[in-house]
Amino acid sequence: MDRLRCPTRSLSAGVAAHAVGLAASWVLLSPGAALAEPPPPAQDWTRTETRADCAAYNPLRNPYFGDTHVHTKYSADAVLARTRNDPRDAYNFATGGSVGLPPYDGMGVPARVATIDRPLDFTAVTDHSEGFGEASICLNPGYPGYDDPLCGELRATFNNTYAPTNPLPLAFIAFFQALNQTNPLRFEGICTAGPAYADCMTEAGLVWQDTQDAAEENYDRTSVCAFTTFVAYEWSGNTDGDNLHRNIIFRNDEVPALPTSYYEESTPEGLFEQLQLQCKDAPGNCDVLAIPHNSNIARRGMFSQNDSFNQPMTALRAAVRASFEPIMELTQVKGDSECRDGVGGTADELCRFELLSRKQLIGGSSWTQSFDSVAYARGALKLGLLLEVRTGVNPFALGFVGATDTHNGTPGAVSEVDFGGIGFAGVADSTPEFILAEATPPSKVQANPGGLSVLWSEENSRDALFASMKRRETYSTSGPRMVVRAFAGRYPLDLCDNPDFVAEGYDKGVPMGGDLGPVRGKRSPRFAILAQKDAGTMARPGTPLQRIQIVKGWYDPKSGETKEVVYDVAGDPDNGAGVDLATCAETGTGFDTLCTVWEDPKFRPEQKAFYYARVVENPVCRWSKRLCNAQGVDCSGVVPPQFAECCSPLHPSTIQERAVTSPFFYQTTQMGIDKGRVSFSSKPSEDRFQLKLLIPQSPTDLDPVVNDLTLTLRDDATAWTATIPAGTMEVKKPGSSYSYKDKTGSISGITGLKIKISRGIAEISVKTGKMDLSTLTRADQTLELDLATGAYTSTAKRGWTLESTKLSAAL
Repeated sequence: MDRLRCPTRSLSAGVAAHAVGLAASWVLLSPGAALAEPPPPAQDWTRTETRADCAAYNPLRNPYFGDTHVHTKYSADAVLARTRNDPRDAYNFATGGSVGLPPYDGMGVPARVATIDRPLDFTAVTDHSEGFGEASICLNPGYPGYDDPLCGELRATFNNTYAPTNPLPLAFIAFFQALNQTNPLRFEGICTAGPAYADCMTEAGLVWQDTQDAAEENYDRTSVCAFTTFVAYEWSGNTDGDNLHRNIIFRNDEVPALPTSYYEESTPEGLFEQLQLQCKDAPGNCDVLAIPHNSNIARRGMFSQNDSFNQPMTALRAAVRASFEPIMELTQVKGDSECRDGVGGTADELCRFELLSRKQLIGGSSWTQSFDSVAYARGALKLGLLLEVRTGVNPFALGFVGATDTHNGTPGAVSEVDFGGIGFAGVADSTPEFILAEATPPSKVQANPGGLSVLWSEENSRDALFASMKRRETYSTSGPRMVVRAFAGRYPLDLCDNPDFVAEGYDKGVPMGGDLGPVRGKRSPRFAILAQKDAGTMARPGTPLQRIQIVKGWYDPKSGETKEVVYDVAGDPDNGAGVDLATCAETGTGFDTLCTVWEDPKFRPEQKAFYYARVVENPVCRWSKRLCNAQGVDCSGVVPPQFAECCSPLHPSTIQERAVTSPFFYQTTQMGIDKGRVSFSSKPSEDRFQLKLLIPQSPTDLDPVVNDLTLTLRDDATAWTATIPAGTMEVKKPGSSYSYKDKTGSISGITGLKIKISRGIAEISVKTGKMDLSTLTRADQTLELDLATGAYTSTAKRGWTLESTKLSAAL
């Protein structure tokens, strides 16, 4: 791993705490910064539902913590784990209430009770749609299918003594195998009523309606905006054993009459087609996105250069996928999907975090088998760059969120301290010897508590949070609630000392998840990262931060290959922090706040790239080590066989929790303003203007022989526009050098324009004679320039600074 040491800074301005509903959210702003210049980003959403405006509205956006992957008793696998919590129980837990966990006694009293340490801001209950009708029929007499042998076997599992060595229930195997088939069929004996499976569809409709009702009952539509729910479900395709699951999140309460399950559409392409037809194209305000998860147990199935029909990905397929899937779930109970050390060119010791020994959920277990690079986000992002080169569209320009995938109905139960007692899969995790066993995940020792999604949004409402996910202004945490801001653009190196850090971040660049071009010409964009440790609670203070890293992946046009590198950019990886394994007491020091402004030392403007930040805490004891200690396990002596995994070298005793931001995507086809100057005259109509533009990957439509070229300069309104007709410019060298000169400035005042294309990089220089630019405000401001030629269009935004009578493009 390359290490570039940068100064570690703390915020010089105050960090204001902002309480949102029942959860404390931290806003990294100085007091009054929301009113400071430059102005905040424009709101990119409109309200599509009837509700009060949120009193805590913040144009510079707040961080909202939530869980986008939650199962209750409406999921067939949760039923088999003897979970009894329903969506209302899950929302109660998310907002600070207590719920019972199995096993239950004869009077229905739970053996365990769970409570979250801090409420969440939002939650989406995402039960598996494939079992909505079947599970309901099997558990509730009334339909003929209740007496089907498979239903009888399912109910019989509730009376069996549970043990870690028990084989999987036959009902689970039957349901699971159906979802492995390319052309799956429902269970006729359960659903009955002919080929339409009417009984199952009727019951599925009732479950779906109750899911919607529970979401509505717990959604705070008042101005307090304490808690947001999303109507959602999980599409659970497992073709050929590969996990292709997606969580389907709807924007508001306008949703299809029934969810599209794997039984109706057994490919992601078919799913997207139905979501388009039944939601996006339907009358009203229905909107939807899909969140793929657990690519780590999908081999090459989730992210591939081919579509589901084994045909090369086309531009249309790529565009549809990108439109429905702006984000992916990076971490959850069934392992972390960011990266895997030693796979696909990844040499990164922090990519050994919460890995599984399997390539599929049900399959061979071996730590030494070969794993697929595209089973992890970093490999998928690199593949996306390759596909963009091939098709012109990147299907895998993905942002990141985290989640639990709880099957207990306990959203946000991510504590390492509590996981040994709560687990995630009902009775399967009900005793220490069960949860510490080595067996098929997701239960057992390879499991982990999962993570949280963090969305930067103006307010805690469905429309606002949904917009955050669509624009990828999101990040994943492995559980802790550290607060992370990340921007990329044109920033001074001392931005960390600026009390208007956030406002400047938006004004002179883009937030995490954003696209950017050559904003500093041929020099690297600057990345401004600000992180604050999880404040924790009185009983459980948060863990100090150790370091910030930036992960870069890029496409090298010379070799045609993708590469990656990791930089340490703030903090200290050698700070000496550690853990006393006997007591799990943490030792050493770390940082409450880290901030840095960094630029890529090996930046090449012609290379497509992505960059994301990873914020890493000091080490802490893993949940399994805490539980083993609580059982008094001494690995130097005789270890009871049920606790053998406590002493296995394959399971780490400590972990480093982290937050991972959505990537920035550097686009070589975007235009950037390299230099610019407006010279104002004291005389009317004698202003002058000159500009130098850069396009790192010259578009084929940049051909002034056959295409018009139009430039437009704007602040709040259009200040200047010019069109050079096709064939007007002199061809100095075909395909690489063009010139236009006119002392009279007959075309919108232009006296000179040059286009130079060298090694694929296009430079465009513009110079005007005397003209009227009086509509431009004589003050520091942000200006935008549009370029259009043929089918190519691009916009460059740049800060300009007024010095005396000259307005210049700022550094």
